[in-house]
Amino acid sequence: MFFDLIRKRNGNWKDDTLSGLTVALALVPEAIAFSFIAGVGPLVGLWAAVFMGLITSAFGGRPGMISGSTGAIAIVVAIVVRIGNEHGSEMGIENLGLQYLFAVLMIAGVIQALIGVARLGRFIRLVPHPVMMGFVNGLAIVILVGQFGFFKMPNPEHNPADPHSPARIWMEQSGLVSMGFLAALTMAIIHFFPKITKAVPSILVAILVVGGVSMFIDTKTIADVLQEGWGTRELSNSLPVLSWPGDIPWQREGVAMLIIGTAFSAAMVGIIESLMTLQLIDDMTETRGQGNRECLAQGSANFLSGMFGGMGGCAMIGQSLINIKSGGRGRWSGIVAALTLAIFILVGGPLIVKIPVAALVGVMFMVVIGTFEWSTLKTWGRVPFSEIFVILSVTLITVFMHNLALAVLVGVILSALVFAWESAQHVRLRRDDSREGVRIYNLQGVLYFGSVREFGERLVPSNDPDEVIIDFKDARVADFSSLEALNGITERYKAAGKRIRLRHLSPACAKMIDTASELVEVEVAEDDPHYEPARI
Repeated sequence: MFFDLIRKRNGNWKDDTLSGLTVALALVPEAIAFSFIAGVGPLVGLWAAVFMGLITSAFGGRPGMISGSTGAIAIVVAIVVRIGNEHGSEMGIENLGLQYLFAVLMIAGVIQALIGVARLGRFIRLVPHPVMMGFVNGLAIVILVGQFGFFKMPNPEHNPADPHSPARIWMEQSGLVSMGFLAALTMAIIHFFPKITKAVPSILVAILVVGGVSMFIDTKTIADVLQEGWGTRELSNSLPVLSWPGDIPWQREGVAMLIIGTAFSAAMVGIIESLMTLQLIDDMTETRGQGNRECLAQGSANFLSGMFGGMGGCAMIGQSLINIKSGGRGRWSGIVAALTLAIFILVGGPLIVKIPVAALVGVMFMVVIGTFEWSTLKTWGRVPFSEIFVILSVTLITVFMHNLALAVLVGVILSALVFAWESAQHVRLRRDDSREGVRIYNLQGVLYFGSVREFGERLVPSNDPDEVIIDFKDARVADFSSLEALNGITERYKAAGKRIRLRHLSPACAKMIDTASELVEVEVAEDDPHYEPARI
């Protein structure tokens, strides 16, 4: 089955293989950096990238999309690791924070898998385009800002007791110049090399060339990143070990809620970021992925990552774009990336630690340039302010709160409120007095909870004759709030001794009104529309 999945690919072996090699190189510094954020060792992040990438590439719903350890998940789980280690120090259990982390990942994996089984992944289609643009722009800015952290070094004079003493400071001028030069060289190669040939991914060429140049320049390498975070310049080559979080004190007050609550947050953040990335790749490749299948794969990957000592993760927008732009289209590209990363960990450590960080920073700078929706800068003044407000809101929440789930949720709610408000403004009620003694109101638009109040205020029994007809031929009754409003209107007319009839209602709405109230008289005709009112 595994190889059958690989054969069902959209790309070709050469492009997928070369692209996978490129992505594997780009995964290393990100995994190490996110491990540091989560408060765990580098191998926890690296093996997470292997498990996430391998399982989602082979069984996920979006060929070509890359998953691994991410900053979004690292931020969510960091507090659990810290609290777990505090509890461990009190109980005399070493690295209890890791057990808390693994429990979170297993529970989060089950939640994500259930989302896929329940086929809830399809609801990503309800995310409006302004929310998508804000999400992409926010992530691009987060990736950009994150790269500048590599231009800093530990502050030798840092005083933890002094809140004004920074833990990290900018590198010396020579270091900044060398890194800036190599990053710029990387960007130039990525931009211009495709004009010479597209047989080899320009990103891979850039990393190799800049890696060779760095042999003659004193610059920051992966070894330096390891030294800063963990006091070692070597990458351990140990295999992942099956683990079970058996020492967690579930009976301790607050522990269960902490782990389950964090698991739910991690599951939602991971699913939303993965499905949004899937949608972005769909747009870029003009193909369609399977959201529910991706949810199931993400859940399985996180569960196994927790069992084998990884920190979990989700889809990575930066590495996914690197893969797509390097020619990776099939499942094989992600599988190659994961397997290559595993080889790096086991036998290629001495070579990996020599990679200049500037080369990988330059790659990510190019990813930022390609990711940011520059068209949003041109929309100012051309689209409604409400949509610009949604884009900015989602972008700012993503950048400053690093909470992707909250950013998307706020964006969807704002878009829904804007739509509800604008739809309410488009309800029209035209009066027809052509028949003597009868007034006909022709309703146009959607009658729903947002428009029923204005609709009801326009119908005043004292201003109408004894017989009134409301024609719904050009209107739609959208929800039960509308039906309740119609009942209220008919009660007012009956109290005034007047007769009201409803015309051209759908059979479902007519039956609902007929069942709910004896006050309303509904006319039935052959040309009545057919639809069901929404249940609110």
